[in-house]
Amino acid sequence: MASKADGGVSGEEIWLDGEFIPWDEANVHILTHTLHYGLGVFEGIRCYRTHDDRSAVFRLSEHMRRLYDSAKINFMDIPFEQAVLEEAATESLRRNGLAEGYVRPIAFIGDGAMGLHPGNNAIRVAVISWPWGKYLGEEGMERGISAKISTFSRHFVNSKMTNGKTCGDYVNSILAKREALLDGFDEAIMLDSTGLVSEATGENVFVVRDGVISTPERYSVLDGITRATLIELAKTEGYEVVERAVTRDDLYIADEIFLTGTAAEVTPIRSLDHRAIGAGRRGPVAEKLQAKYFDLVSGKLPGYEGWLSYL
Repeated sequence: MASKADGGVSGEEIWLDGEFIPWDEANVHILTHTLHYGLGVFEGIRCYRTHDDRSAVFRLSEHMRRLYDSAKINFMDIPFEQAVLEEAATESLRRNGLAEGYVRPIAFIGDGAMGLHPGNNAIRVAVISWPWGKYLGEEGMERGISAKISTFSRHFVNSKMTNGKTCGDYVNSILAKREALLDGFDEAIMLDSTGLVSEATGENVFVVRDGVISTPERYSVLDGITRATLIELAKTEGYEVVERAVTRDDLYIADEIFLTGTAAEVTPIRSLDHRAIGAGRRGPVAEKLQAKYFDLVSGKLPGYEGWLSYL
């Protein structure tokens, strides 16, 4: 298994429609409906090397359940039981020789009918795994990253149901991310249609002020699994966590801001729109919760064994 120099990935085998096939043979037709219209659903899942030198997938069942929820929201019937995809995920890691890695299950609409209505086109399913380090960089995890408020608004709850992790929705994220990078920032924070803080391009947002942790309410954001994990960890550490409307200026005067997500894990923001956040570096709350999170995914925290699926 090796990552390509251009940032792509390669591996040994991919699970596609019920069987493992060689990596380079996992192809689809150019008229695949999802390629043209974007209706598909996916998940991002991480496997970690644990403290006892084993490997465990973090919250595998919760991620797969959300995949099926996303499919239901989008009128898609996945033709496999959830347990089959969970086994495909762990077996994919084994077959690709990954002690740690990222797992991407995706359900998509195959070729056949074209036009907006896919007719009876088959729902196809793949599970892919590859190595993936820190999404926003090791330095970003320690020092914090720079961000900007995006000029692109996040999806409104009734223009696109926000609990579905839908392929085409991420065009919105791509535009905001590319704009941020072109403007010299690491990431973008997006506002909803009312001007309230929603989420980053692929992460949920947390704000710390006077020891209280706030995060936008779920109606306008993806119900992140890492988000839910951090809320629980923060509460066990004695922090007050409030789900509420967060304004743009709440961010500017925050003591700390940090982002959460499967790929980003727990990443602090050191500056926003050229304003230093707090001391302009990772704050103590983010640092503490980072440490707790990595203790959790590495199997060091008792009481969370059910969240770890060992290979």
